[in-house]
Amino acid sequence: MIRKLKTGEYRLYSRRIDPRTGKRRNLGTFATREAAEQHEREVQFFKRQH
Repeated sequence: MIRKLKTGEYRLYSRRIDPRTGKRRNLGTFATREAAEQHEREVQFFKRQH
């Protein structure tokens, strides 16, 4: 889940809500939306590894 910040950067959040905090986990901040989308794909790939 990607959101645009007031600073113009894009932040990648976890799709699930973190049970400890009740909020989505921050998975990184990126200068461009393309970079955030690329990292989101990398995260999904990594999650499928065993």
